[in-house]
Amino acid sequence: MIVEGASTPRDLKSVEIEADLVVVGGGLSGVCAAISAAREGLKVTLVQDRPVLGGNASSEVRLWILGATSHGGNNNRFAREGGIINELLLENQFRNPGGNPVIFDSIVQDWVSREQSLTVLVNTQVFHAVTTDNRVREIHAFNSQNSTMYRLSGAFFADSSGDGILVHMSGAAYRMGAEKADEFDEPMAPGNNYGELLGHSMYFYTKDVGHPVDYVAPDLALKDVPSLIPRYRRFRTTEQGCSLWWIEWGGRLDTIHQSEEIKVELQKIVYGVWNYIKNSGEFPEAANLALEWVGTIPGKRESRRAEGDYILRQKDIIRQVVHEDDVCHGGWSIDLHPADGVYGDADGCNQFHAKGVYGIPFRCMYSRNIENLFTNGRLLSASHVAFGSSRVMATSSTVGQAIGTAAALCVRAGILPRDVAKPEYLPALKRSLSRAGHYVPHYDALADGNLARTAKITASSTLALSGLAHDHGYRQLTASYAQLLPGRTDIDNVIHVPLRVARQTELKVELQIAEKPENHTPEILVSTVSLSLEAGEQTVAIPLPKLARAQYVFVCFAENPDIELGLSSERITGLVAVKKGGLDKVSTTARQDAPSELGVDSFDFWVPERRPGGANIAFVADHPVHVFDVANLTFGPLRPTFGPNAWVADRSDPAPEIELSFEKAVHARKLILYLDCDYDHPLESVQYRHHDRVMPLLVHDVTVSANGRVVAEIHDNRNPVLTVDLSEENQIDSLSLRLANRQGHAVSLLGLRLE
Repeated sequence: MIVEGASTPRDLKSVEIEADLVVVGGGLSGVCAAISAAREGLKVTLVQDRPVLGGNASSEVRLWILGATSHGGNNNRFAREGGIINELLLENQFRNPGGNPVIFDSIVQDWVSREQSLTVLVNTQVFHAVTTDNRVREIHAFNSQNSTMYRLSGAFFADSSGDGILVHMSGAAYRMGAEKADEFDEPMAPGNNYGELLGHSMYFYTKDVGHPVDYVAPDLALKDVPSLIPRYRRFRTTEQGCSLWWIEWGGRLDTIHQSEEIKVELQKIVYGVWNYIKNSGEFPEAANLALEWVGTIPGKRESRRAEGDYILRQKDIIRQVVHEDDVCHGGWSIDLHPADGVYGDADGCNQFHAKGVYGIPFRCMYSRNIENLFTNGRLLSASHVAFGSSRVMATSSTVGQAIGTAAALCVRAGILPRDVAKPEYLPALKRSLSRAGHYVPHYDALADGNLARTAKITASSTLALSGLAHDHGYRQLTASYAQLLPGRTDIDNVIHVPLRVARQTELKVELQIAEKPENHTPEILVSTVSLSLEAGEQTVAIPLPKLARAQYVFVCFAENPDIELGLSSERITGLVAVKKGGLDKVSTTARQDAPSELGVDSFDFWVPERRPGGANIAFVADHPVHVFDVANLTFGPLRPTFGPNAWVADRSDPAPEIELSFEKAVHARKLILYLDCDYDHPLESVQYRHHDRVMPLLVHDVTVSANGRVVAEIHDNRNPVLTVDLSEENQIDSLSLRLANRQGHAVSLLGLRLE
């Protein structure tokens, strides 16, 4: 029992925590920063002002996670983000096939709880920063649930708070609003008519309860929806939550200090919209629908943006400018929204895509004037236009992983964030990121410090791909359809494709490549094949050109409803078929026609279909179209880019094995295997359902032997990166890997590292 008598005013309980890195903000960018730093051995404190982690991806907001893949609706093949965010999405796919945001909360909580050197403070709001000599020394925060004040000190700080509370209080340079077009030569820079800030959105869920249910709107609900919301005709009862992302408002206001006003207005709009759907008589199919959930906090898009040593801009994205310090990648469209939101008559967004992914320089990830402050997520140093692409959660998460990894390098080397971009330190950052399965553009992820490069590597078999079996029926060419094949630079080749033809007609096939070898936008016509066909089943010969450099060739079969293409059920690492046309969630047209004055390219969209659709085109080749050699195991990026970049066992191999033998024994602590987790597939975290709970081309079972002794057995794997402890082996003369795929596909590996 506690009895407190009269006393002088009392102080709150106070706790002091010292860390190597203090991360402010527990959205996905902050979570990934904190986890990556902890995995690198740092003592980390993560401060979140909400009761759950995940930010806009959490159950409080319920926005799906996306990045460079853009729902699969652009030409960014094999572009899903790697590293920690990839781990979370793959685990969510397995645990949460229904796309429940509450379950995703628990996965994020699991991931942070595994790090013993990571302290997480939720419900804790930072309100004061102590900054001296251009460095943050400590921050003060208050937890309303346990009535405790915290004083948090650290060698380094990361602001992942979205609104930039630490950037603001520390005195770090930042921007808010849109630049003029001439500052960074950005033709897309909006004027005042369009508005300088993106607004907030509020999401809601509905549920079919199986019987009619009434809805009585609250007094605050917006009245006369059809006259006030010009886009009301786009309401559909099948849409909910993120599908109505365009219920947005607030871009004309201060999106930080007027956020509560924006929230109240959005609540009025949501309840008014639902009242209109239920009670206007325009939606009789909504009779059995109940309003299950309405967000209590809005999803924020834009507020402050920090200034780093470099500011990302429009040309970096559209021209895919390569920077020496690129350590992450983006690929979402430049996605700007009208500031008037639902009350304006403009379209909900103005999206323009690049022809491929772009790199994000490390110089954008720290403050230019506060020496020990990293800036993350929506605070990335970017112009308003570039921010339109870099702001999305999966992209921000990769920036978080880069920051956490860089912080560990700073602690170990006794340097500041700015120093990491120097030539003597940058390779170490790229190596550490790549080791963790994070994608670093234009970098050989398997080069530095990889003892496997000293080994003689052999495999029980190697796939020399000479065709895909015709075992999956036919596809009518109601839209143009194409197969991406790795191009050969040494020989001409011919593939033979099965067809079924309804009546006499002409088949047109175009062989196209991308201007940049790592892109997957067919834009350069290499050759054309035109064939007169008679009715019936037949096989046609398509010559494949010898290419000047390694890259994919698009074998594009032009739309012709009188022709059906033979399909294959076989799925092979780095092979994908695409159809010409837009995706409803991204672009409703088959082509991006960009006004020339915007400084954006015009090109066709060729997009994949989600499994179980999207089968490859069946063919037989005169010569192998590609050999998936073991040399790929210790060379190149850890995903398909200009080619598959993988070793694949022959499909007839019943028990694929890889052997590493060393002329001189090596001492290694661990073996890391990088697996094909289908980087081409978007893994939206909520609402979407995905066909596979475990990615089909993963290695599902592995047995590792060192010097003839089994040291590890892994079963039922669903992870993209596997690490095997070899510390008990003093010297290693040989390693062997026995691999299995449980879904009947050819076994593949994207790379291996021994260190």
